[in-house]
Amino acid sequence: MSRFSNFQKSASTTRKSINRVPSPTLAIGVPWVSVILASILPGVLVIASAPIMPPMGFLLFISWRQLRPGLLPVWSGLPLGLVDDLYSGQPFGSAALLWSVSAIVTDVVEARLPWRSFLTEWLVASGMIAVYIVMGLALANWAGASTPLKVVAPLIMIAILVYPLAGRIVAFFDRIRLTPFVEIS
Repeated sequence: MSRFSNFQKSASTTRKSINRVPSPTLAIGVPWVSVILASILPGVLVIASAPIMPPMGFLLFISWRQLRPGLLPVWSGLPLGLVDDLYSGQPFGSAALLWSVSAIVTDVVEARLPWRSFLTEWLVASGMIAVYIVMGLALANWAGASTPLKVVAPLIMIAILVYPLAGRIVAFFDRIRLTPFVEIS
């Protein structure tokens, strides 16, 4: 009798998932669209003379690369960085270069440290965030700006502290990305 009830219970849970698969469009498109929208977001919300919004596009890009290492290919830093360059006001190509380098660094870290913890990923991301912001400042100063490093120091701290929130946002988008829909065959 108990065998039959166990079978009935497992059949009812299996029946709910028959004909349900994740949408290929969502599975591929959500990471790209989320990073693009996050790149546009800081310029839409606040217009200021000094940077106060963390680079959300970069934070989501690093979060996607750490959460799902094979999802965004290594070359994805180039087009996503170019989109970020269009909206950030940085010299054109600076984010494309820095995002591509950070994608390569993320792959190297993934190969060297296959078992990571939250702390390890946060430390790696913190280093990449700090280097990204400082190198972005250096490239902007090289292109003609004259901003001292002390202006972006609070931005670096804010971005490092906001990174876990970016990871939670990416995890939410990942659940949306893998939502099963009815498959029509």
